[in-house]
Formats: sequence, C-alpha cells, structure tokens
Amino acid sequence: MFVLNEKVVYPGHGVARLNRIIEKSIAGKSAFFFELVFLHKDMMILVPVDNTEMVGIRKLSSEENIDHIFKILSTPNDCTGIQLTIPSSWNKRSKKYQFKIKTGDIFEISKIYRDLNHISRRKELSFGERSLLMQTESLLAEEISLVRNEMEERAVELLRGAFTWAKNTPAYLTGRQI
Repeated sequence: MFVLNEKVVYPGHGVARLNRIIEKSIAGKSAFFFELVFLHKDMMILVPVDNTEMVGIRKLSSEENIDHIFKILSTPNDCTGIQLTIPSSWNKRSKKYQFKIKTGDIFEISKIYRDLNHISRRKELSFGERSLLMQTESLLAEEISLVRNEMEERAVELLRGAFTWAKNTPAYLTGRQI
C-alpha cells in the first residue's frame, strides 16, 4: 500500500504526491480517498483507497526499471517502415498508444516513445504524433528525474541521447534521407 507524502505514478498524468487521506460520506456510507497532488501540474484528484489498483496507481519505478527503459530505447523497434508510415494506420496506432499510456506501464510508454522517434527519422510527424511524443517524453522524464534524483532537463537529454541505434545505423536502413 501507499504512505502519506509518497510519490506515486498516476497513469497518463505523471507523478503525484499522496497528500492526505480524506473520509467522505457517500450515500450514507463512509468512504476513504487518497488526495493526489501532481508535481508538475496544477491539479489535484481524489482516488478511492479501494480503487488504486483498478485505476493503475503505482509506486515510482526502481533504478533497475529505469535501466531497462534505456535498453528498450537503445534497441531499434521491430516494425517495418511500411507499417510506420501508412497514414491510415495512425488512428489505429493512436488508439493502441493511448490505451497503453492509460495503463501506466513505463515499459510500454518507453516503447511508444521509441516507436515515435523511429517514425520521426523517416518522416515529419503529424500534430497528433508530435503531441504523443511530447507526452511520453514528459511522463518518462518526470519519473526518471525523480528516481535518479536528476533535473528533469537532464532526464530529457538522456532520453533523447538513448537512440544510439539511429545515429549508428546507415541511412539506407532507417529510411533517412542521405
């Protein structure tokens, strides 16, 4: 379970501090809620204590998980260029990506970030793709900076620098213009 003042991850929104536990009367029954105050947003929410697992609230990742994220990012994705550049498939990919972000699974979020970076090396990203890329980068950087006790800007630099496969792969294999 969680303790007061603990930092937790709320899927799709980022890291929040468990500020307090509030008791409310709902339909004549007593219910307890976690008050979550987000660290990087002017936002506060109440989550029923009994529903934290269903909502997907989780503890911050471990250092080992952060290391695994960088391994994921430094490995090329296994999608073919055709799958990633067909405009009609963006809607399907977007729905799939949004579902994965809402799970809060940091490994899935890092794969989305990797895939979108891969696409950006082949073509200019659409507005939706750019927005999703920025969202995933922000979610990852926020958690990495807290776990590694680094400035968030440094975490962004580390994330962007993780794509060694793109720098070391010949252009004809990545689809980049020579």
